Amino acid sequence: MQVAEKVFIDLIQKHQNIIHKICNVYENDVSNKADLYQEIILQAWKSYHSFKGNAQFSTWLYRVALNTAITFFKQNKKQSFIIHSETIPDIKEDVSATLQEQTQAMYKAIAQLDKIDKALVMLYLDNYSYDEIGEIIGITANYVAVKMIRIKAKLKESAIKYYNHSS
Repeated sequence: MQVAEKVFIDLIQKHQNIIHKICNVYENDVSNKADLYQEIILQAWKSYHSFKGNAQFSTWLYRVALNTAITFFKQNKKQSFIIHSETIPDIKEDVSATLQEQTQAMYKAIAQLDKIDKALVMLYLDNYSYDEIGEIIGITANYVAVKMIRIKAKLKESAIKYYNHSS
């Protein structure tokens, strides 16, 4: 095995949670999830030569994985992108039922976002800065800030609707 292959495999193993997270957000069918995972690995390998180390590997991998997920579904003419139960964090039993309902309402609201907005929210929830999100998605940090203001307002409105309907 060549050095570049070994380094790539090590980096993928270290950061495979990024790929799993994107697969879980963009696909619920186990078979399609596995196909998407393999496609992300393939695209990452094909473009690995372009990774110059100017950004963190995780940032670069997020960009490759998100672009691959979006392209993968365009090619397969998939229309629905939803967040599935595997991506919803476990809620501790000691948390009030109201908070659990509110959290579930928020995740249902996130599920209704378009694929780019979901990617922005996912990166934001992973504590990436607007600069890093912009670099991954391919937009300016200022545009990320504008989009996040709009997304937060939309999520708040949607979550309130979901919560009020379930109460």
